[in-house]
Amino acid sequence: MAVIEIVGAHKTYRRWRKPPERAVQGLDLTVEAGGVFGFLGPNGSGKTTTIRLLLGLVRPDSGSLHMLGRSVPAELPLVMGRVGALVETPLFFPNFTGRVNLALLARASNIPKARIDEMLELVDLQGRADDRVKGYSLGMKQRLGIAAALLKNPELLILDEPGNGLDAAGIREVRQLIKHLGTIGVTVLLSSHQLGEVQQVCDRVAIMSHGRVIASGSVSDLLATGTTGDVRVRLGDTSMGATVLRSAGFTVTALEGDDDGWRVGGVGDPALVTKALSEAGLYLRELSPIAADLESVFLDLTADGADGTAGETETTARSVVEQNPVGR
Repeated sequence: MAVIEIVGAHKTYRRWRKPPERAVQGLDLTVEAGGVFGFLGPNGSGKTTTIRLLLGLVRPDSGSLHMLGRSVPAELPLVMGRVGALVETPLFFPNFTGRVNLALLARASNIPKARIDEMLELVDLQGRADDRVKGYSLGMKQRLGIAAALLKNPELLILDEPGNGLDAAGIREVRQLIKHLGTIGVTVLLSSHQLGEVQQVCDRVAIMSHGRVIASGSVSDLLATGTTGDVRVRLGDTSMGATVLRSAGFTVTALEGDDDGWRVGGVGDPALVTKALSEAGLYLRELSPIAADLESVFLDLTADGADGTAGETETTARSVVEQNPVGR
């Protein structure tokens, strides 16, 4: 079952004395129920506009949008009770405690008080629930924002850059929470530019460029399209090995943080690496392929989109694969 279906969506912003800005153009996107779905794209690619279209914060010029089987924005009031969202920075009363902030939101939506403690425990804030929010770290405020978005027990949770402004510890806290949510039946749409985090938490991803999706599918399928062809080589005599491999026509570069490892490029057949080294009396300790990461795939795809060849990239890659009140 699809929780989000967008077909042929267009949105252009009219600007005073400036050319119109085409934020979304011909956007097609499907998000199936369950797990964590990564929504990626460079700044200005249309991610936030897409989220605002889904939440009724802006209206599309054309196209159809459905969320939880209902047309958006016409039938949005019928599904908003099943959708939680955290867009941009969560807003709280800083002099109130985390518990009181959640209680005010719960009262406004007729949510049972018992749900407050459940959410505080879920986001691991029960120990600080009675402290004032102004004393919370950024990571704690983000987790409180997610708790607020989860108060109504949504089927779909939309998070727009939840890691913004967080330090490493805060990012780890939010990552662990999002992974957990994806395992307990909540569908999470995660918009983020932190590609390493996305690769760790997401089951599926879609990559946007210039207002449309240019690639989508499982993370593993997308990574398979970006196979580097390079290999990692380790051997006893590293300096001699690098010289031999360069003489054989390979490109050899040091691996960051690896004192005895080399990245060898231009490898059509790994057996040729073995042959070149053995003929020089050198023997391998390791020869393994270097897989592409999500960042390299993302950069390759969005670079294609930037130079006008996004349509070709979309055809091949698809085949494999305002400020918003807290708790809106």
